[in-house]
Amino acid sequence: MNLDGTSALVTGGASGLGLASARALAKRGAHVTLLDLPSSAGEAVAASFGGGASFAPADVTDEDSVSAALDIAQSHGPLRAVVHCAGRSHTMRILDRDGQPNPLENYAGVIQTNLIGSYNVLRLSAARMVSNEPLDGDRGAIVMTASVAAWEGQVGQIPYASSKAGVVGMTIVAARDLATHQIRVATIAPGIFDTPLLARLPENVRDKLGQSVPHPSRLGDPAEFGELAVHIMENSMINGETIRLDGAIRMAPR
Repeated sequence: MNLDGTSALVTGGASGLGLASARALAKRGAHVTLLDLPSSAGEAVAASFGGGASFAPADVTDEDSVSAALDIAQSHGPLRAVVHCAGRSHTMRILDRDGQPNPLENYAGVIQTNLIGSYNVLRLSAARMVSNEPLDGDRGAIVMTASVAAWEGQVGQIPYASSKAGVVGMTIVAARDLATHQIRVATIAPGIFDTPLLARLPENVRDKLGQSVPHPSRLGDPAEFGELAVHIMENSMINGETIRLDGAIRMAPR
């Protein structure tokens, strides 16, 4: 699918994997709408694109604000591409140090953002793409974000790992469900990437994390995620698949 002159929406687009995806889409000639929280640097980041991007403050779990962001995206042309990167994490074990169950709301909050938020963006975006005329056989394509934690969640990752496993499970079903509308769905499951979250860690810790990757033995570059997201958009045979982007890492228990 040729992205030149189309409109794209990227959630979590103000930083990290989302920003890298937005830059890759803009490079292909798409106008990119960056959906991110009102507290983000989205306005300034969109301005740095020199007219090729817009900012839409929104929470991915909120139907009205996501719909408003999609309105902004569609004002710049037919919405053909969505990359959903927004998410959150919360470290907790099932039981606390005293053997008592940790609060349910901590688990539910991560599921709400990562899994229900993914479905919300998926359904609302697909509803907009349905009205597009097919382009190179596609009305649109949606790329979601999982994690290697969907298979090898570490100690303390129970909310995050199960939310990302849900995204993996959603992918093939969504692709089959939307096939009659000529809308493709795929997911990227990144390993250890050099995102703003990891940037807060000491250099020696970052180096050790990079060395744990078999090859290449380094942290992933967000640009590599962005280029894969764009390739999925451009390659019409990629559908219903979750692609691990991880340098062959398999996470240890802790």
